[in-house]
Amino acid sequence: MWPTRKQGLVIYTASNFNFAATKWSNGIGQATDMDSHRAILLLQLLFCLVSCSLPSQADCRTTHYHDFVVAPTNYTRLCSSKNILTINGKFPGPTLYVNKGDRLIVNVVNLAPWPLTIHWHGLLNPGNPWSDGPEYITMCGIPAGTNFTHDLHFSEEEGTIWYHAHSDWTRWTVHGAVVVYPKVGATYPFPNPDKEYEVVISEWWKIDVMAMLHEKILTGADFNKSDAFTINGQPGDLHNCSEEGMTRFDFEHGRTYLLRLVNGAMTTGHFFGIANHTLKIVGRDGSYLKPFDTDFVFISPGQTMDILVQANQTEGLYYIGLNPYIATSETLYFDSTVTTALVEYEGSNTTSQSSIPFPDLPGVLDTKAAYDFVVQERSLASEEHPIHVPMEVDSRFMFTVSMNLQHCPNDSCKGVLGTRFSSSMNNVSFANPSIDILDAYYQHVKGVYTTDFPSYPTYLYNFTDEDLPDSLRYPEIGTRVKVLNYNETVEIVYQGTAVLQAINHPMHLHGYDFYVVGRGFGNFDPDKDPFNYNLVDPPRENTVGVPYGGWAALRFRANNPGVWLLHCHFERHFTWGMATVFIVKNGPTNETSMLPPPSYMPKCSDAQIIDNSGGYDPSDQ
Repeated sequence: MWPTRKQGLVIYTASNFNFAATKWSNGIGQATDMDSHRAILLLQLLFCLVSCSLPSQADCRTTHYHDFVVAPTNYTRLCSSKNILTINGKFPGPTLYVNKGDRLIVNVVNLAPWPLTIHWHGLLNPGNPWSDGPEYITMCGIPAGTNFTHDLHFSEEEGTIWYHAHSDWTRWTVHGAVVVYPKVGATYPFPNPDKEYEVVISEWWKIDVMAMLHEKILTGADFNKSDAFTINGQPGDLHNCSEEGMTRFDFEHGRTYLLRLVNGAMTTGHFFGIANHTLKIVGRDGSYLKPFDTDFVFISPGQTMDILVQANQTEGLYYIGLNPYIATSETLYFDSTVTTALVEYEGSNTTSQSSIPFPDLPGVLDTKAAYDFVVQERSLASEEHPIHVPMEVDSRFMFTVSMNLQHCPNDSCKGVLGTRFSSSMNNVSFANPSIDILDAYYQHVKGVYTTDFPSYPTYLYNFTDEDLPDSLRYPEIGTRVKVLNYNETVEIVYQGTAVLQAINHPMHLHGYDFYVVGRGFGNFDPDKDPFNYNLVDPPRENTVGVPYGGWAALRFRANNPGVWLLHCHFERHFTWGMATVFIVKNGPTNETSMLPPPSYMPKCSDAQIIDNSGGYDPSDQ
């Protein structure tokens, strides 16, 4: 049953279009306006609790309204200034606050010079793929100078999810957190924290990213690595011109803090830690976990994490450290810089502190540390927060995830040996269609996609062997999708390969959560590995990291009809074609069927790129 779509209590919280006059992030823990937002939300909840006690107020769901104005904004980082796309002038974008079961209406106004879309990462939004956002999958870009309104229904999500642009590489600065509090009248499954902070990991390039993207797509070369990662928009004091404005989080001794960590980076996973502080992990991807303690966390791009921290140290400053995990020894092609922020205890005399402790974090190649962290995750699976792992499976798939190449005429490209870089799933590299797949599916338009995406690898080989035939490097190219029946239970095994180069892959499925029932290194063994599945309390995620040189298995029930993208959340891999699409058919009733499209969907013919970049400057490399 989908959530009732009638409107409950309506609270209008739209921001002003004149965002230049609003208070922007000051780098202090992204908390400039957070306390006032939380106070307003608490007042709303108090009113709703009183209203819910009245017989006439059976539906207490709050509807929130926001305006997102996406526009170029001048920012200075790493000793130079540039225009970047922001939402309401903020990098990262503003945090949104809702309760479980609420409705969110977001009007996106595009003042960027090219079309873009916004995706709500981790939101199921049952039966309404029209607001999901990935370009060429569920919609075409919102043309420059126009707007699009997303209608978002929260159902099972609770914890932290996020939003980001989902067109070209615009998400590198267009993203932010979404905090989903427990439903009205419910509490956290852990002691209430005294304060919460959003902690958003991002990435920074000095060059014009869109110009670089277009040039690399044209030539087939690899993309430029970034110059820094950031915590709440700041790279930290290990980078030039970055000590002033460094992100700080205020702690008071004896208090408990909830950190809502979002990895919005484009190219790598990260190790995260706070010097001399233990981290208690309580949530992942908008679902609760059985709490466990750790000195550091590992988080892949696209994932979120909820972390409790006890402020139990002596007064002073403590470094927050962020170290990338690259997995491959070819670090020349990846940003391996360290990012910092500070915890500052109230009442500290920081001028007399001789040195600041730094967290002990794993190195950039420490695959064991990354793996050992994620296998500790178990769903809370309590009476109040049950899970529903499919015990019987209707359809089993194995999807290889590989790095590849494509031939170019006369070896004229700038990839390896005159080729262009590519990537694939089951040796199929996804090609964007001319109109979005959802519209083509709904309108029965022929020739946009085919429904023959392979259920298993086209070729069977020793997937993780580094000595593989050259022919495996060159995938087919096509817009091939997989069709599922409503309520079908599905198991997917993602198998990493050593084609071209072994690497880890964060795989994200839109419109669904899934249970990660198993993972391991080497080749998946269908006769042995399922006996080691965790079918009791597996973590519930929307983005799973496929281990370097290994595999990951997940299960879900296909009970959300629509068109849903499946792709790697490393942006270069997605750009090169590591993606496919699930089309989930309608169920037998109106409530188990996809909603019709809104009348204001952007037309694909209107979504033409406006190139005012002045062209690519080779001197920027």
